[in-house]
Amino acid sequence: MGLSADQLRDGLDALAAREPRLGAALERVGYPEPRIRPPGWQTMLRTIVGQQVSVAAAASMWRKLEAALGETFEPEHLLSKDFDELRACGLSRQKQAYARSLCELTVSGELCFASLPADDEEAIAQLTRIKGIGRWSAEIYLLFAEGRPDIWPAGDLAVQAGLHRILGLDERPSEKETRALAEAWRPHRGAAAIFTWHCYNNAAL
Repeated sequence: MGLSADQLRDGLDALAAREPRLGAALERVGYPEPRIRPPGWQTMLRTIVGQQVSVAAAASMWRKLEAALGETFEPEHLLSKDFDELRACGLSRQKQAYARSLCELTVSGELCFASLPADDEEAIAQLTRIKGIGRWSAEIYLLFAEGRPDIWPAGDLAVQAGLHRILGLDERPSEKETRALAEAWRPHRGAAAIFTWHCYNNAAL
């Protein structure tokens, strides 16, 4: 599961002691709420379903999938459906290819969500074997579903924008700059990432 409220608080308190500007922002906006998703292949499937569509559209597709496959469906159930049946659930050809890749890797045992490597980079490498899953999606899964404390999705535009505001930078940092700026925040960069989202467009800053 994702980082708990206590883990977020402890991580941010440790960071505030190192970085006064983060500490000042924390005093103004307070602690963020935890972002927690259940671990497992279905959470990754939800990521695929939600790519490049609205929240409402993703929810509609998921409801149709549950109606067609059952609320507790397994990867084999999705793989048993043909193109038209999944299309009726709202899945485009591209989403179907990504979903089948996920399910095939899971069924074959090539990808086991219960035993991803402890090393974050190795875990990201395994998750990005799924078609349609890039580094950002893998990082978000590891942060929200596994609660890995040092995940830092430096390519996320909201993380960059939040860091821009927290540190009072002249402009939004690039991915490379965002990665470098947080290097000293190990091993609490996961808490920092969640805090940047909390600060993004926060009227208190």
